[in-house]
Amino acid sequence: MKVIKIDKSELDAGLEKLEKSFRLIGPVKEKNYYAFKELKPGQKPDLGFSNSRLSAKSIVYPQSEVMFEYSLDRNDEKYAILEEPARSYQPRAIIGIRPCDADAYEIVRRNFDTPEYKDSYWLKNYEATTLVGLACKNPGATCFCTSAHSGPFSEKNLDVMLVENNDHYLGRLLTEKGEKLAETAGWTTTAAADDTFENLKQEAESKIKSKVSTDNLASQSLIALHEAESAIWETEAVSCINCGTCTHACPTCWCFDVQDETYGKSGVRMRNWDSCMYPLFTVHASGHNPRGTKIGRVRQRFMHKLKYYVDKYEKGIQCTGCGRCVRLCPVNIDIRRICNKMNSFDPETSSCEVAS
Repeated sequence: MKVIKIDKSELDAGLEKLEKSFRLIGPVKEKNYYAFKELKPGQKPDLGFSNSRLSAKSIVYPQSEVMFEYSLDRNDEKYAILEEPARSYQPRAIIGIRPCDADAYEIVRRNFDTPEYKDSYWLKNYEATTLVGLACKNPGATCFCTSAHSGPFSEKNLDVMLVENNDHYLGRLLTEKGEKLAETAGWTTTAAADDTFENLKQEAESKIKSKVSTDNLASQSLIALHEAESAIWETEAVSCINCGTCTHACPTCWCFDVQDETYGKSGVRMRNWDSCMYPLFTVHASGHNPRGTKIGRVRQRFMHKLKYYVDKYEKGIQCTGCGRCVRLCPVNIDIRRICNKMNSFDPETSSCEVAS
């Protein structure tokens, strides 16, 4: 693994070179928030941000995506034939993605890339993307990434890791894709020592004060947790308004709905992000809704992230600790509190011992 030094002026010059080979995506300020957007020619990512309001999930997994097009004209030789529209998988690079958001792709991939099923839309977008991470030197108050199998300097799903250090950036080239991108940008000429990188990492990790306990989740009884109405779910669901903010802000939520939209004699089949927090999400064709109550929907969200996922994949929780759902929830539902309740739940006494 090579460590390089990039002067800030060299970073901008390198981005100009990358524009010729990559679609560049980076954090852009929009009023009081930051969002990951495709950069216009000559536009630079704003790397002075703390974190974006939404993650870069939509770059690989668009909020709305056309899967097929079709004709309803009976005189058309392609009548009622589903055809995938032309789409570009030009190489792209996300500049400045936070490590927690990059780790989220690894979590989501376990759903979209399995031996039985491979989602070609997600995989082709992901494989065309190079992830250039920006280490988080000053984590937020709601960040708990270090106890969620991630961290402010986590490298496990990045191609390049950058960290700001005074008038320059230090960069670790982590994969072959990362090395090729750095070479294209002209960033590989100045080698740097690795000890500074490690010191900055330790300093950043020491600033994270918020944590969750997950050590007992795998051994907890699924049925007991599901039935912990009074101990967990009634209390947590009482204030929920089913707005879906948590699921749309979450970098690891993957649920979608598929629908046909027609206009005249042409139509498209598309998929759109959906949310387990919406009352219509689980309505059957018969009209029956197995999760017709607010308690059922809140329980489903947290059981999926903190128990079903844990049991199925044995890879930790379905969360990277980015803290977005904590910050953005309009009624202060906190996944950290619920995780600790589930982790400490005692089925014998139906109680949770959670420190205040």
